[in-house]
Amino acid sequence: MSADASWLQLSWFVLFGALLAGYAVLDGFDLGVGVLSLAARSGDERRLHILAIAPVWDGNEVWLLAAGGALFAAFPPVYAAAMSGFYPAIMISLAALVGRAVAIEFRGQIDSARWRRIWDWVFGVGSLVPAFVFGLAVGNVMRGVPLDAGGSYAGGFLDLLHPYALLVGLQGLAMFVCQGACWLRLKTTGELEARMGRWSQLAWAAWALLAGLSTAATFLVAPARLEGLLARPLLWPVPLLLACALVALPLLQRAGKALAAFLASSLAVVAQVGLAGASLYPFLLPGPGGGGLSVSGASASETSLEVMLVIASIGMPAVIAYTAVIYRVFKGKLGTGSRSY
Repeated sequence: MSADASWLQLSWFVLFGALLAGYAVLDGFDLGVGVLSLAARSGDERRLHILAIAPVWDGNEVWLLAAGGALFAAFPPVYAAAMSGFYPAIMISLAALVGRAVAIEFRGQIDSARWRRIWDWVFGVGSLVPAFVFGLAVGNVMRGVPLDAGGSYAGGFLDLLHPYALLVGLQGLAMFVCQGACWLRLKTTGELEARMGRWSQLAWAAWALLAGLSTAATFLVAPARLEGLLARPLLWPVPLLLACALVALPLLQRAGKALAAFLASSLAVVAQVGLAGASLYPFLLPGPGGGGLSVSGASASETSLEVMLVIASIGMPAVIAYTAVIYRVFKGKLGTGSRSY
């Protein structure tokens, strides 16, 4: 393998991780907002939950599509094994995301409390399911995915429901709910803003507790993940960054610094994704007993990686610029009128 090929493979591993981190931060908060809508106290509050993400939710999901495209183009065997192995979970999540999108558009089409209540439940459940399933998928990857000699998935659906993966799934759910509560506190006023401050504290406590339990469980279930991280001192700042962000988050919330708290939560989410990537490297899809699909063994050709890197260097700045413009246009608190903005 040439030095150029190794550099390209590492670049795409980092880019794929960056896309996942961007998705976890951006769509993470609007999934969290959807989950929190299940605890809203009135129809008007549920409307505010939707309005808080209405201008940005579809743009946030572009990051997931980009991550899937990057995985397919740069690491095709990993894409094939992951899509076949996690197929039932993926289809459940896609159905939930489609229902959630429909709920956002349909809720206000008929002036009926019953109609709105039905779509409110679809919106809430459609947010909760993918928020949990994404964490479940990470837990299975961290644990190790059963693969045959050809690199194809060799397990069944029930293999995905391992207690360790379920624990990581709950951690991911708590992380997204915390991110959503921080966003809602940033966007709302009055009693709802105060309640979101309390929700962010509760979700933060659950996130921190479950992160600690998941780390301890990783020592028992997948010690190779932690051994790989400990063997690379250059990666040690990643868990340190996560710890610092998690410590700062509740302090900033108590101080009433909503924007700083949201940024701290976002930084913790990025560090959480980075920690998973740092623990997995050099594998993208490790096996439970060692081996698996590695960055070097499962990548596309050097020419393909080069061409796609040029395309990504043009496309990603455009996506980032579009995202920045949308968030700038719709910055600030929600209003109190019928359309809010």
